[in-house]
Amino acid sequence: MNLAISEARNCLKHDDVPVGAILLNQKLEIVGRGHNKRELRQLASSHAEIVAIDSACKKLGTWNLAGCTLVVTLEPCPMCAGAIVNSRISKVIFGCHDPKAGSLGSLYNFSSDPRLNHNFIVESGVLATECSNLLTSFFSEKRR
Repeated sequence: MNLAISEARNCLKHDDVPVGAILLNQKLEIVGRGHNKRELRQLASSHAEIVAIDSACKKLGTWNLAGCTLVVTLEPCPMCAGAIVNSRISKVIFGCHDPKAGSLGSLYNFSSDPRLNHNFIVESGVLATECSNLLTSFFSEKRR
């Protein structure tokens, strides 16, 4: 999670919401990484998870990321949870919950919905305080 937090800090260089993600293979090697780039790219889909998934797919030469673990600082939104399902990621570890858009337990639960064609393991609350503080500081600064 510390690597995902470092990735999230990269967002501050271009005034994006600080969310970072790291994708690991079964050997726990980094195969993808990303941070929010919506402001930088002016693309709604440039969330940290999507950037990390795209990075891993390019590196591995496949869309199928079965066996991989996504580590992300904030609970994924519906768009990112859909990308996790569609890329067949096996496990997601996230820091803090997102009560407004969280889709791995807060508002929805894409990870275990029997109507979807893929389920995955979720571990939440890892370094939650650190992840939450990064977001809180960012939004406090924006309100000034």
